Amino acid sequence: MSEQNKTFYITTPIYYPSGKFHIGTAYTTVASDTIARYKRLRGYDVRFLTGMDEHGQKIQEKAAEAGKHPQEYVNEIADAAKRLWALMDISYDDFIQTTQERHTKAVEKIFQKFLDNNDIYKGEYEGWYCTPCESFFTETQLENGNCPDCGRPVHKVKEESYFFNMKKYADRLLAYYEENLEFIEPESRKNEMINNFIKPGLEDLSVSRTSFDWGIKVPGDPKHVIYVWVDALTNYITALGYLSEDETLFNKYWPADVHVVGKDIVRFHTIYWPIFLMALDLPLPKKVFAHGFIMMKDGKMSKSKGNVIYPEMLIDRYGLDATRYFLLRELPFGSDGVFSPESFVERTNFDLANDLGNLLNRTISMINKYFDGIIPTENLLPTEFDAALKEQAETVRIKYEESMEKMQFSVVLADLWTLVSRTNKYIDETQPWVLAKEETDKPKLGAVMRNLAESLHQIAVMLQPFMTSSPKRIIEQLGLDDRFLAWDTIETFGNTIPANIKVVEKGIPIFPRLESEVEIAYIRDEMRGSVKTLQEEEPKDQSKTSGIPEIPEISIDDFMKIDLRVATVTACETVPKADKLLKLQVDLGYEQRQVVSGIAKFYSPDELVGQKVIVVANLKPVKLRGELSQGMILAGEKDGILKLASVDPKLENGAKVK
Repeated sequence: MSEQNKTFYITTPIYYPSGKFHIGTAYTTVASDTIARYKRLRGYDVRFLTGMDEHGQKIQEKAAEAGKHPQEYVNEIADAAKRLWALMDISYDDFIQTTQERHTKAVEKIFQKFLDNNDIYKGEYEGWYCTPCESFFTETQLENGNCPDCGRPVHKVKEESYFFNMKKYADRLLAYYEENLEFIEPESRKNEMINNFIKPGLEDLSVSRTSFDWGIKVPGDPKHVIYVWVDALTNYITALGYLSEDETLFNKYWPADVHVVGKDIVRFHTIYWPIFLMALDLPLPKKVFAHGFIMMKDGKMSKSKGNVIYPEMLIDRYGLDATRYFLLRELPFGSDGVFSPESFVERTNFDLANDLGNLLNRTISMINKYFDGIIPTENLLPTEFDAALKEQAETVRIKYEESMEKMQFSVVLADLWTLVSRTNKYIDETQPWVLAKEETDKPKLGAVMRNLAESLHQIAVMLQPFMTSSPKRIIEQLGLDDRFLAWDTIETFGNTIPANIKVVEKGIPIFPRLESEVEIAYIRDEMRGSVKTLQEEEPKDQSKTSGIPEIPEISIDDFMKIDLRVATVTACETVPKADKLLKLQVDLGYEQRQVVSGIAKFYSPDELVGQKVIVVANLKPVKLRGELSQGMILAGEKDGILKLASVDPKLENGAKVK
């Protein structure tokens, strides 16, 4: 079978709607998206699934706290998730919600199959239950009397329940592990499952509850709700139409090539899920890859610690590609990794701005200077350094393919950056500025320019799974079109770019250098300023659920430090390559200033010219996407609608707002 005819099915976990998604959730999704994009690049027919796990006691309780019906509650969070994935350019093919009829009907049929096959029996459950994790634990599995997964308190549950006979399949599961050595990765996760759960004796699993009703009812016994993990795990096949009137997708894509999950839900995906599939007489997924957590220097992300990072903030300020690059380069996939403002800024400056961005800018500048912008293709004379550059490019491409198949993203990018570094070194070795002095050296100079363009072309193609816009911008600056983003265009080095290709006259830096101290301080401030919402995981103080927001108090001295001034917008324009930003020129009466504001979604430039606005005039200036911003425009936002703060037109520019 040729690559072009192969299918590839990849899934993220279906995320629990407990609150706003932080960078950890984004990490899982970006990693899955990267593999999906790579497989498409290699000619595979890819199916990429993500979605939401929307049933269970915890959701019912949180919806009640918010004064909403559970369906309304989960739909709002699902909509927010889709907006975030759109912002992050996640190329998923399907977004499943477990409250959708296509899923609920299939789950009822699956549960009935288990009953018909005598895999499920009715009994009484008594044991320890963690509501946030929707998980049961034996006494020996608890850690200091608390949930071993999240550390929260558990409570004793005793109720009538249906049980799945896990013991029936335990030996078969262990044999599958032994016969399929790459089924669970990293391997340490497999050892954990065997030693902690299977060898001590696999307990039968309670698969229904009667203490709440937000879920799929057991067929013929509606007082029982199907246990959330039976409900949730089966999404991977119900989303393909399993047991529906049209099983075309299921027949085409199942079994899954890889389930990407966090290490906290390995047990469910490598013990319960394979056993459910065995009971259904279905093939098992080829791989479950369990990645680690994004940690902070002071431990796990926590609102109380003020160390939570949301992807929207990083994307709005630094761009999507820089954010995706950091997540996949800095954090070894499969192990825990540490996020810090310092490491984010350093990666952006050194890897992206200095190494790659500067390489592109120098190349475009020299081709324009020495060859009137035309990439040389004729009368070329190789230099003594060409062979080493070509060898490096070929070595990197081979290692790239091997590491991508293993989902070793940080390794892939580290190897790719050896080509970036080698190409920068090639400039220093060949010294084009010296070759340009002698007409007899022009053939060598031409070869150098072509090799630089060829190397950037190779880098751009291999960057595509990781970055969604910069590779195309590199290609465009080289004067090439989308055809040169195909994988087969980099199978040879030095013979790809045709004659008479003209680069851009002046390339716009794709990764502007950041002011380190300013940006590190900005990220820290954003982390400390994380705002709690009704959907977050921390236990609620029931005395504060009246609908009145909890606002931290400040003293009059704090308020007097803020200098609010009336100003008139005299000019306004969009910021290139920044869809959300507008660049405003404002008249403060005593001086003119430039302010960059993220209001392009709500106002056009023409609407703002002549308007009176309120400016926070004593903010420290910062650069946003390379543009200096000397203040902030006050605005209010509710329910997705933003309006500028109004002021009496009679107030003169510069008037202090008190």
